[in-house]
Amino acid sequence: MQTNAQESSKKTVWGDWQKWGDQNDETYRNPILPADYSDIDCIRVGNDYYAVSSTFQYSPGFVILHSKDLVNWEIAGHAIEDITAISPEMNWDKMNRYGRGVWAGAIRYHDNKFWIYFGDPDMGYFMTTSKKAEGPWAPLTPILAEKGWDDCCPFWDDDGQGYLIGTKFADNYKIHLFKMTSDGKSLIKESDKVIYQSKGSEASKLYKIQGIYYHFFSEVKSGGRVVMMRRSKNIYGPYEDAKQLSYAQKEYHEPNQGGIVQTQKGDWYFLTHHGSSGDWSGRVMSLLPVNWIDGWPILGKADDNKIGNMVWEGEIPVKGQKPLYPQTSDDFNTKKLGLQWEWNYQPRMDKWSLTERKGWLRLHAFMPIEKDNLLKAGNTLTQRVMRTSSNEVIIKLDLRGMADGQKAGLTHFGSPNYSTIGVSFQNGIKKIEFAVKGEVKEELKLENNQIWLKSSWGLDGVSKYEYSTDGNKFILFGEPYQLKWGAYRGDRIGIYCYNDKDEKGFIDVDYFNYRFNK
Repeated sequence: MQTNAQESSKKTVWGDWQKWGDQNDETYRNPILPADYSDIDCIRVGNDYYAVSSTFQYSPGFVILHSKDLVNWEIAGHAIEDITAISPEMNWDKMNRYGRGVWAGAIRYHDNKFWIYFGDPDMGYFMTTSKKAEGPWAPLTPILAEKGWDDCCPFWDDDGQGYLIGTKFADNYKIHLFKMTSDGKSLIKESDKVIYQSKGSEASKLYKIQGIYYHFFSEVKSGGRVVMMRRSKNIYGPYEDAKQLSYAQKEYHEPNQGGIVQTQKGDWYFLTHHGSSGDWSGRVMSLLPVNWIDGWPILGKADDNKIGNMVWEGEIPVKGQKPLYPQTSDDFNTKKLGLQWEWNYQPRMDKWSLTERKGWLRLHAFMPIEKDNLLKAGNTLTQRVMRTSSNEVIIKLDLRGMADGQKAGLTHFGSPNYSTIGVSFQNGIKKIEFAVKGEVKEELKLENNQIWLKSSWGLDGVSKYEYSTDGNKFILFGEPYQLKWGAYRGDRIGIYCYNDKDEKGFIDVDYFNYRFNK
């Protein structure tokens, strides 16, 4: 016998969502954010909801989102201003950490401040605090300088004792529980205890609800990754046998890594990413209702086995909020970059400016680590792409500052895959170029000193590049490019500028306009 959830699920094809997020009628459709917000964790503080997401090698790191209703989100800030505090390999002159860097973590509110803990698979666990989620955040403190750990989360008990739970994936995914010192900046190593281990067990969270400790985690079963939970009256156990809270549902990319949160009215929800690898849009974000059955928080629509199925629509948890979206477009009229921007690795700070030419972003060119390799060229400025039925990005460039050997333009960016439409200045001649992974596929001589570059794509993630010399008439250029997944990240769109020959030249960017179907 099929459940209603299973019947409804048949109507939804992954990635083919014509509607998403707030529907303007007090209901929502999943995904609530069709963009790469991976490894989500969330909390509520008063009437405000905060979520955090992993950022890998991008800087600033560990993005923080804010919402009033769990459906409409905007970017509030980042926890890590300088990611070289994790490792010097994260700098513009190294760029050796694709697929590494800032992995999953957690945000909590304790003792009148926000706490963030996260892991780097090579460098261990780090933490930081702030009075405000928007920052400023304290410099990073390393708390476990050891390779092979991921997915940590802090927990403070009623007596004030702090704990940290996390997985040592290098040791067969054993889940460890540590006590922390009172300032939360050190682990008490002698308190270390392995409290669980299973295939791929990670993404742990600890909750205490009505006096019961709940250990929330993800593991791999025959059908894929699923959410599991154990419970006990003592934080160290013994715990009851693990209960499966949801099905893997690989056709929906395994909604499984996230956190549960209670609203002001007492209702519970699960904020999650869709975690399977291989999707160009990355790990998009959905919101599922939580139904408590026999003392277990079942995620989504429960079937006869009391296991949850994916739910694609529901009522917005908190009514009365206006639709809100993460920031995208930027006219570069302020003294700071918009919160949507993240550099590929820590940028070279003296090579970009918002003040040298008022109202423009100036990117100075310098030599990449490897010639004509965007993956090794510093100061590429990126942001997430959306997977909606219609997306269009246009940038306007002033080319008068370009120097011989310089290349600059618009990119769909990831590792190891990327494509570009831009301008190359070689031996006194400017050319428009379309290239894939640095290989030029089409070029055309350019006489102008300004150019508009455009990319458009839909739910299929096939980008079409265009250019214009007057901002009105756009001409298709190059071939369609399939956006791609790589190094645990979905596609990004960005602006690049480098010089293969010398540390000379610059471009000015007037604006970055991003329109998408809401």
